[in-house]
This record gives sequence, structure tokens and C-alpha cells, in this order.
Amino acid sequence: MPQHVLVHPLAQLRIDGISRIIGARRVLTDVSLVAGPDARVGLIGENGAGKSTLLRIVAGLDDADTGSVLVPLRTELLRQELPYPPDETVGRVLDDAIAEASRAVAAVEAASADVASGAPGAPDRLADALEAADAAGAWSAAARRGEVVAGLGLDAIGAHRTIGSLSGGQRSRVVMAALLLARPTALLLDEPTNHLDDEGVAFLERTIAGWPGPVLFASHDRAFLDAVATRIVDLDPAPIPFASVVEGDDAGSGYRLRSSRGGYSAYLADRRAERARLERRFAAEQEGLKGLRHEVAVTARQTNRKREHQGDRAGLAKFWSDKDAKVTSRLVRNARVRLEGLEREQVRKPPPELRFGGLAAPSGAPMEGALAVLTGAAVARRLEPVTIAIDPAAKLLVTGRNGAGKSTLLLLLAGLLAPTAGSIDRAPRLRTALLAQDVVFGEPSATVRGTYRAALGAAWAEAVPLSLLGLVAGRDVDRPVGALSVGQQRRLALALAVADPPDLLLLDEPTNHLSLALAEDLEEAIGTSPGAVVLASHDRWLRRRWAHPVLAL
Repeated sequence: MPQHVLVHPLAQLRIDGISRIIGARRVLTDVSLVAGPDARVGLIGENGAGKSTLLRIVAGLDDADTGSVLVPLRTELLRQELPYPPDETVGRVLDDAIAEASRAVAAVEAASADVASGAPGAPDRLADALEAADAAGAWSAAARRGEVVAGLGLDAIGAHRTIGSLSGGQRSRVVMAALLLARPTALLLDEPTNHLDDEGVAFLERTIAGWPGPVLFASHDRAFLDAVATRIVDLDPAPIPFASVVEGDDAGSGYRLRSSRGGYSAYLADRRAERARLERRFAAEQEGLKGLRHEVAVTARQTNRKREHQGDRAGLAKFWSDKDAKVTSRLVRNARVRLEGLEREQVRKPPPELRFGGLAAPSGAPMEGALAVLTGAAVARRLEPVTIAIDPAAKLLVTGRNGAGKSTLLLLLAGLLAPTAGSIDRAPRLRTALLAQDVVFGEPSATVRGTYRAALGAAWAEAVPLSLLGLVAGRDVDRPVGALSVGQQRRLALALAVADPPDLLLLDEPTNHLSLALAEDLEEAIGTSPGAVVLASHDRWLRRRWAHPVLAL
């Protein structure tokens, strides 16, 4: 465990002054927070704000440049992949997760046998074994295993299945099950609801709400944040005094954390109120600066007009001239002091929020009639027969459990997959664009700007500049695509999909890895888009507010 991560004797998690620079970018600046045993702290922020970095530092998997972390002895981070070979079975993974509880039960049985035989010191060993078994939850381990397997939908997979035979979503659920069964004191979770269906998320909400230790989690799932979090911590850089940061520098996420008690709804209200206060303060300070600068400039040129009313005598003229100079100097000095103080303490201009530019009408000739008609279209072992027609202004939400075929349906509509039964008729010259769940760029060393230009062509990239779409921050356009976070890559992929608006836009889990503000913007844009949009989503927040047709697979 790195030196900056220390063990807390109680179930408390403490982060003190953590800062982290990666490459030339300051990712985290002076992050401090405390989470007690009953705390469920949700980390939010723009993609690349440092949420995953902070979780890895707390878990001891990454080093901070400054600061320290105090964690309970058993603190575990939700892994992205299992540390098992592909031929290992699901059953073995879950057995290992409760191995401590199994060993604790065996220790109690052994100590009980020693007591029965009258072995020296056996009663003390039995007391210690019973205490360790209670701490490990040994007596309820078997029942917990059944609950976790059922709650995360793993009972349909089977204990005999190998890790290598599972889909990405199934592996993620096995990882989650192993973590919950191991029962660490403190939980660190990075996007825990990704790849979970409604039943799985509901189970996770109940489990986290009753967890006996602190939980620190990063999530873009607004419904989950609203249901679970006791506090929301926004890692986006907060406005700071102008003098504290060199002009043009990024203070780094976490500087002067914004924190709200309660869930996502309470956070939204607090953030809107805070931004309104900040904008009013900034406007007032700029008006004050303008007035003080004018006062300094004008007062320095003024003379006391009393001199105009004095006589011609040289002595009196000099007396009034000296008096004027002293008065003028004092006024200028006082104004300059006030000006310097305000310049030093003024807040920086509120940074423009990254706002999605919306969905434009298809760039091609208007389409007439249905864009696509599916008649009993099915794909063996992936999608049951579907019959549906998509018109040029359709807005369709596709829902269903993991494995129901949502992504497969989008691939059919995109013309990237052929049905094994039934048929699909796509309109001639139909232009589609698909935002897939897993984004892969062919040249990770190419810059964001270069990737955008290469995909659209120089003329179109100039006509529709990337900045117009509001999906990529200006500071990121000259970074290599491979250096972007998963969320930033997804936003670039979305930009490529909407820059040259298609007749049919297909979105697979579009709010996954998007910042909360951008997810809100995207939902609004979909509802008012003049073109056809079909999206597949588990996002309960989105689904609760959806006002268009729904296809449940």
C-alpha cells in the first residue's frame, strides 16, 4: 500500500489535500473530504475531471503527488476486470469471494472441537474465532451468495460457465458480485450501474443503502445518485479568486469542492442557485472594477477647482496648489488600494458550461415514406422477431433486459447486420449513424481535431466546426484521441455522428459516460430533433421523462 494511504482504526474514510498531475495536466487539486460509516458519497463531474483517478488513489492503486488518505483496513475498489484466467468458472470466482467467511466457519468448528476435547486455551480460541466469524458475516454467507447471484441476474448464467465465455456486461456483473460477497468495510465504485438492468440496479441500491461502512462512488446514473447518495461532491473546478491561478491555467478538478447534502435533485437545485449567485457577483465586481479604474484615471488628472477662486498672489497660489496635490494624491492612493484589492479577490469569469449544440435536420434530401420496415426480423440467439416501421420523424426508445437484443436491433437498422429470419427493408439512399457502446478509433495517436477533419472531410469540418457542437472542450481538441477518457471518446464519437446529420440517428446507451449536464442536453435535443432517432437505454432517469413511443424487447 503506498505511503499516502494509511489504515483508519474505525470505519471512516478521510481524504486530505490530494493533488495529482498526469503529464502536463493538473487533474486533482487539494481534494479533501470525510466519509463516515453511514456516508454514501457520489462523485460527479465532467469526463476527465478525475473521478476514476481519485478512486484509484484512495484504493492505493495510484500515487498522489501531495496529500494523504486514511481508509478502513478492508477497502476495495470495484475492478474493471477479474484477476482470473479465461478458463476459470463463475462458481470458482464466487467461492473465492466468500473464502474468508468459509475459513472463519472452519475455525469456529475447529475451536469448538478443541473445547469439547478440553484442549488448553480452546475457550479463548473459540471466542476469537466467533468474533472473526461475526465480522466476516460468516453465518449468512451462503444466504448472501444466493441473494447476490439472484439480484444481479447471475442465476441465468450458471456456475459452470467460464469467464472467457461471458459477455462484457456479464463479466461486469460477476465482478460486482465478487466484491459484494467479499464484504469489504469501505466500498469504492466506478460507474457501478453500467451493464445492470433495472432489477440489478434496484438490488444494488438496496445493498448500498444498507452497507455497514462508507461508500465512495462515481456515477453518471442520475436515478442511482438520487436514490443512494447522502452527499454529492462535484469535482469540476470551482470558481476561484483571480490571483490564485495564473491566467489561462486550469486549477484542476476538486479545487474548492462543491458539495451538496442529499441526492442528485438536491444537487441540481444547489448548483443552479450557486451559478446564479456567481454570475451576479462576477457582474457586480466587473462593474466595480470599471468604476474604480475610471476613478483612478480621472482623479489623477483633476485639480482642486477651488484654485480658480483664489487671488493672483503667488503665495496663495502655491498654497492651494500644494493642498490640491495632497488631496489628489490621497484620493488616487485610496482608489488604487481599493482597485488592487478587488482585482486580487475577484472571482474568475464563470467558465462556459459545455452545452450540446443540438440535433440538426438531416443534411440530405428529405425522405418520404418509412425509413426502415422490419417484418418479423430476428437474429438467432440474439434477437426475437420484431415488426416495426421507422418514419422520417420517429422518436423511439428501445428497452429490455441485458441480452434482449437492443444493440442487435440497432445494428440491423444501421445495415451492419443481416437478420437470420424475417426481413428488413431500408429506404434507398438511407443515411444512418450509429453511436455504439464501445468506441474504438483506428488511429489513437491522431488528435481530436485531425480525427474530426479526416472523418468529415476538410470542407464539412470547416462548415461545422467541432466547437459548434458543444461536445469537446477547446483544451482537448489537440490531444491524441487515445489520451482521452472513455467519456471524452464517446463525446467525440457522438460529434462525428451528428456533425453531418443522418436520416436515422441510432444511439446505444447514449448517456453512459456522459457528464450529467450533457446527458440532460442530449435528452432535450432528441425530443426536439427534426430527424428520426432510435435509442436503446437502461437510463431510468431518461426513461421516466420519455414522452415518445417505447419498444420493450
